[in-house]
Amino acid sequence: MLGVPRVTYHNFPFQIFQGDGDLLMVYPFAATNRVIYMKDHSELPVDSWMGKSNGTWEGDVLVVTTTGMNGETWLDRAGNHHSNKLKVTERFTLLGPNHIWYEAALEDPLTYSRPWTIEMPLYRLIEKNAQLVEHKCVPFTDKLLYQDLLKPQR
Repeated sequence: MLGVPRVTYHNFPFQIFQGDGDLLMVYPFAATNRVIYMKDHSELPVDSWMGKSNGTWEGDVLVVTTTGMNGETWLDRAGNHHSNKLKVTERFTLLGPNHIWYEAALEDPLTYSRPWTIEMPLYRLIEKNAQLVEHKCVPFTDKLLYQDLLKPQR
């Protein structure tokens, strides 16, 4: 699992569903999804991979605060980590029909000396018939796909 905020800034698209209450974000990597709770801002009884995401609106800006993550996810492929005390505050600002400005402020007193923020634009896929395609890591896939490139075992 990629965890928050990496699941959102990872190089795969995602989809946001908005109903009468909560929001749902669906990601193709490892069939990940997360609910943005707009009313129930209680804490989870135990830490989890994706934690609990509580959302509020500040005008037209969606502010999502995620806590309760288990500390097992990485922030990038290099292995930059965090503890289970990580608090991520994301801000989704609609810039137009096809762009969202994304900011994620990370606070983790057990890992970082001070809070820090990442920010970037997120772009809507506008290709006709664009869709999410599930992406799962399958153990030993590389060996199966590229066995002809491996050196023979002695």
